[in-house]
Amino acid sequence: MVQVKSNTLFLVEVAVFAALAYILDLVSAFVFSRIWPQGGSVSIAMVPIFLMAYRWGIKGGVLTGFLLGLLQFILGFSQIYTILQGFIDYFLAFTGVGLAGMFASKVKAGVNKQQKGKWMMYAAIGAFWGSFVRFVMHFISGISFFGSYAPKGQPVALYSLIYNGTYMLPSYILSTITVILVINAAPKRII
Repeated sequence: MVQVKSNTLFLVEVAVFAALAYILDLVSAFVFSRIWPQGGSVSIAMVPIFLMAYRWGIKGGVLTGFLLGLLQFILGFSQIYTILQGFIDYFLAFTGVGLAGMFASKVKAGVNKQQKGKWMMYAAIGAFWGSFVRFVMHFISGISFFGSYAPKGQPVALYSLIYNGTYMLPSYILSTITVILVINAAPKRII
């Protein structure tokens, strides 16, 4: 009975956090749509994925990220030009954010031992790892599918690095700060 309850709780939390991530991403897309015309925006949509990754490990983070990508794909607010590009930019990129769950045990241990500096450091490292994986997916997609938007004479890789870096770095910073604030507010309930 306990296992069924745990599985049900897991699935409900994944669904709720994926929906929350979608709403956060949708709001930021409306605010920043003119800055990054081929997609991307400064957003804290990764926060629910990070929280699920630290709460449930890789499986919680990866599934939440995958569902976010699926929601973006199905509900039509995504910038999809080809099937492969859509798969990379939405499914792989957001699923990769969930890999922050690799640091879940370190975050939980720091919270349980009331070692604030330790869990904060591992939460930031995990957020960096998940953000980096997402950035790499967008970078690859930018080189492969959006090179025609590069200014004349600018290498496509540099264009993709700058374009994707201008929203991914602020998104990482804002998401990391938000995750740390949320966990700090109620560490035992969140993790």
